[in-house]
Amino acid sequence: MRAAVLHTHGEPPVHADHPDPVAGEGRSIVRVTAAPIVPLDLLCASGTSYFGAPALPYVPGVQGVGVVEVSVTVAPGTRVFFATSAGMAPGDGSLAERVAVPDGELVVLEAGVADTSVAAIGLSGVAGWMALTWRARLQPGERVLVLGGGGAVGQVAIGAARVLGASSVVAAVRSDASRERAVAAGADEVVALSPDMEELTARLGGPYDVVIDPVFGVAATAAARVLADGGRLVNLGGASGDEAVFSSSVLRSKSAGVLGYTNNALTADQRRDALTAVLQHAAAGAIRVAHETVALADVASAWERQATGRTSGRLVLTFG
Repeated sequence: MRAAVLHTHGEPPVHADHPDPVAGEGRSIVRVTAAPIVPLDLLCASGTSYFGAPALPYVPGVQGVGVVEVSVTVAPGTRVFFATSAGMAPGDGSLAERVAVPDGELVVLEAGVADTSVAAIGLSGVAGWMALTWRARLQPGERVLVLGGGGAVGQVAIGAARVLGASSVVAAVRSDASRERAVAAGADEVVALSPDMEELTARLGGPYDVVIDPVFGVAATAAARVLADGGRLVNLGGASGDEAVFSSSVLRSKSAGVLGYTNNALTADQRRDALTAVLQHAAAGAIRVAHETVALADVASAWERQATGRTSGRLVLTFG
């Protein structure tokens, strides 16, 4: 089969022949139709992640969409979303024509959303939805601030906050392109992120009951200062760094909470239910993630574009 094969840590994978996967106990074979290139793929392939350096060669790709070919738990021909542990544990991932997937990671797709759109939403959709519902426990009528609103998680969080009944949704972004994506996702207002904490605090306004934060750093510090009484800041990542400074007096005076979130804390059932809910809203046009499609043969250039941020949205590989 053809696949994106990584031969050197820190370098892009190449389009090449690779052995077909073999079905085994508890594993199904899926013919891949669409698979995104996500930051976790690049981190794992760098060989510098906390998971350790993956053995080479291997096929990256931690998620994708496809059709079941061989399985004892799902009927062949069933359309599914799936996750893999490629780069985090031995084995190949989704950036190939076929992949072996643990049966528990198969999510049967029913909503009328195109494969490429499902791939673009994927686990980012799970994160955006569960950060609001499970961690922040968003209530109808609350105000929401989404940092990094032009990213995939941010776009989902904007749309999800609206369908969950937020009274207003404000996004903070870095670029004009991100601003356009946040507006398209449904943000009521968009402000520009700033490296100056005082300036950013003033721009954010507020107060906000919930902050969704895949950025951290100065943005999280400023956002914590504009939380409402009882407000909750949920951190999903550190796009701007791994450290932020919080004022004890600010948090205590508002009885505010700073919460961490990771998809790894979810059960398989929680991931399935969250993705199903997001895709139902996506089918109705209420949740979307901007993306562009790239042929598998062009994976090396797409990988480099993802690494340097030269994209107009999530890059999704297609297999024709």
